[in-house]
Amino acid sequence: MMSAIVLLHRWLGIAFCLLFAMWFATGIVMHFVPFPSLTEAERFDGLAPLDRNETRISIADAVAASGIADATRVRLIQRSDGAVYIVSGPSRSRAIHASDGRDASVTSADVALTILQAHARQRGLDGARVAVVARSDYDQWSVPNGFDRHRPLFRAALGDAAGTELYVSSLTGEVVLDTTRSERGWNLVGSVLHWIYPTVLRSNWALWDRVVWTLSLLALIAAVLGTVLGIARIKLRKGRISTPYRGWHALHHLMGLAATVFVLSWIFSGWLSMDHGRLFSRGQLTAAEARVVNATPDWTAASLNRQPISPSAREAEWFGFNGDVYRRDRVSLGEQTLIRSGDSPRDGGLPFLDVREVAELTASLAAGCAAPSVLADNDAYPVQSIIPGAPVYRSHCGNLWFDIDGSDGRMLQRLDPSRRAYRWLYSALHTLDFPILLTHPRLRDVLIVGLCALGLVFSVTGIVIGWRRLR
Repeated sequence: MMSAIVLLHRWLGIAFCLLFAMWFATGIVMHFVPFPSLTEAERFDGLAPLDRNETRISIADAVAASGIADATRVRLIQRSDGAVYIVSGPSRSRAIHASDGRDASVTSADVALTILQAHARQRGLDGARVAVVARSDYDQWSVPNGFDRHRPLFRAALGDAAGTELYVSSLTGEVVLDTTRSERGWNLVGSVLHWIYPTVLRSNWALWDRVVWTLSLLALIAAVLGTVLGIARIKLRKGRISTPYRGWHALHHLMGLAATVFVLSWIFSGWLSMDHGRLFSRGQLTAAEARVVNATPDWTAASLNRQPISPSAREAEWFGFNGDVYRRDRVSLGEQTLIRSGDSPRDGGLPFLDVREVAELTASLAAGCAAPSVLADNDAYPVQSIIPGAPVYRSHCGNLWFDIDGSDGRMLQRLDPSRRAYRWLYSALHTLDFPILLTHPRLRDVLIVGLCALGLVFSVTGIVIGWRRLR
């Protein structure tokens, strides 16, 4: 048995030692430089104020013109070519000209260019030399599945000192992603390597999922075998731990013993990052729950069409929640007014949904739900609203928890016992986002860098041993 363990560990170690070293090194980079994205603050800064004097068709007519029968949300934004409604359902989105219901998808690079110029100007970016450089379904930075409802994308280079590039959705005309030269460079030696994320592989999600899951599992097996072998080879001399090996083998053995807990937990949790429902629940709503949360609203609620939009609004959104239709007028990143259909214009609206409205919805999802509570900033199962300062309501329905965004009624998390266990076994072990460490970010930084550096040096000893064995 021990001979088989030695043999398997040796050759799995040779096969994966470079991968181990790469994972530890790139983990340090990823901690400080995340994968490129357009933050909500950047997106909102790029929006122009709504023109209240433009003639607009009704929300019901916009939904009908979109052809999205299961539409759940409608947003109004001001594009450079006029106001548009963006109608969204569970699986797709479409833009409609607010003036007459014509299709507002972007098929021309010239239209995309004017949208980009307006976005850059709103954000204070230097867009004097902006130029569209590509129109494609996928590139290295737009491969995540979240962009599927926007493909193909127009990519434009601003030509500024930061090397900023912006991406425009061809289906909605919105800017959905930005990157800078620094972000791209660091991510090439960070996330792209760590996640094994080359475009040609990641564009096929199912293939990428199987490849990375298998590689991670084999790496985990190699680590487990090394742990068994390392413990079995411990020698005790005068009450002190020693090793029967010499040279690089001795260093590999002793460092392995020192790093065993971290290496095993990190490789195990990294493998779990690719679980995708294999062992743990995915935190998704059941079909019955989705029918309640994503029920198609009555878009003929004319009272919301008659009520004037806030004069300083830069975005308006209509959505259904618990059988009612709401409109929220966003005037700044952290400020909005929420109006329910049927309310008098004189009521003025409230900034967020209240506890009673959330309680009524969750009571339709499951039996025995307690009154919702506002999630604390230091909660062990953290999630945040897209709007700074907006409440997130948690309803405990037995062993099932629902977290709902008080700003727009979105379901942020569905936590069953399996998903709560996954939070600790994956997220906490892999990113050290334990609540106590989140309150001490500098300590967390030191721990992550120090442990990954230890894992990297340990992996280098394996590389040296593996190279000598191959020679």
